[in-house]
Amino acid sequence: QVQLEESGGGSVQVGGSLKLSCSASVRPFSSYAMGWFRQAPGKEREFVAAITWSGIGTKYADSVRERFSISRTGGANTVFLQMNNLTTEDTATYYCVEGKSTTNLATLQKVETWGQGTQVTVST
Repeated sequence: QVQLEESGGGSVQVGGSLKLSCSASVRPFSSYAMGWFRQAPGKEREFVAAITWSGIGTKYADSVRERFSISRTGGANTVFLQMNNLTTEDTATYYCVEGKSTTNLATLQKVETWGQGTQVTVST
């Protein structure tokens, strides 16, 4: 069973930046996509970003496309989410996810593995 471990969450002021990291336990015969979901208090869990196993293909939610950047060294089991120009609307628990493709990862029901989550709080 693959395990995902997030790090890098914290508190930041509006306009600030944070970088999240997620490491997956070793799975040498896999080529899974990785990505991020988030869930704000009282709201449904929503897709944020995803990246292919090669690190070349990416997918973003419209709300973060111009501010967030997902990256991954090709074939590596670690993925990063650079978050810039944060707003209070970005306050949420961020979950690292894994699945067969970036298209699958954009759909909550098709996510195969979830991390425990890391809190991001943006304040004025």
